Amino acid sequence: MDDLKQRVHGLRLADDFLAGGDLMRPALREFRKAIRMFRETSHSHLTGRQLLIQIGELAQIAGWIASDAGQHAEAERIYRLGLSAATQAEDRTLAGNLAGSLAYQLSNTGREAEGITLARAALDGAGQNAPPKARALYLDRVAWAHTKGGGPENAQAAMRALGEASEALSADSEEAEDPAYLYWVDAGELQIMEARVFTELRRPLRAVPILREVLGRYNQTHTREFALYLSWLAVAYADANEPEESAAVAERVISLSADVASERTAERVRVILARLAEYADVPEVRAVLNSAA
Repeated sequence: MDDLKQRVHGLRLADDFLAGGDLMRPALREFRKAIRMFRETSHSHLTGRQLLIQIGELAQIAGWIASDAGQHAEAERIYRLGLSAATQAEDRTLAGNLAGSLAYQLSNTGREAEGITLARAALDGAGQNAPPKARALYLDRVAWAHTKGGGPENAQAAMRALGEASEALSADSEEAEDPAYLYWVDAGELQIMEARVFTELRRPLRAVPILREVLGRYNQTHTREFALYLSWLAVAYADANEPEESAAVAERVISLSADVASERTAERVRVILARLAEYADVPEVRAVLNSAA
């Protein structure tokens, strides 16, 4: 069991540095192996529950990796299997992480209404007593789901959720028992989500300062995430009528993304180029558009 836990955590750490296209095979291999272990071996109730939890944790990271690789149907299948395992193990926090991860994918792939419903269900299912980092993350996903839903009512709901996420994280302490798989959730990540929401809502004067501050101290060895977050800065600059700045950031995003096997970064490059096309008469923009053609 300890060996399985280490392999699961190893995949999480690898995802910090490698993209979905690079990790898809090993992630699926570990996921299938864990399911076989549960189904084909004899074990006590306690060991069975621990196995179900590891299957759920594996499903979350494997689903995330599949989604990053653009394999959305496969990712949804994996997430739902993991959600079933977490529910059977009666681990509400893990179930919330899986449901929230799937909600995030739905929100980003044209199923916004389903994304809102599932993100809120993940938050409600985890409960008020969920660990601080977990509750903050699930509120962040609620904020994003409402942002993608569009309209003034969803915008207001998104802003409320962002405020509640910050409050939840501020309640974190050394005594709080946060799951190990939420090691990456911190104030900087919440700031990034806040800035992304502001960008999507076309409020660049709020988004740009936050993004510049957080990206200025961000670990650039996490190439995919750094490129993704820069992509929102590029769009925010364009929305702020700063095409030259947007072009400079866009050029960096394109360069960073060139060797990253991630459909998410590829999609963000397409979004940036479409936004910059409105400024095609600006020399710096035209150079970026021509090089990407």
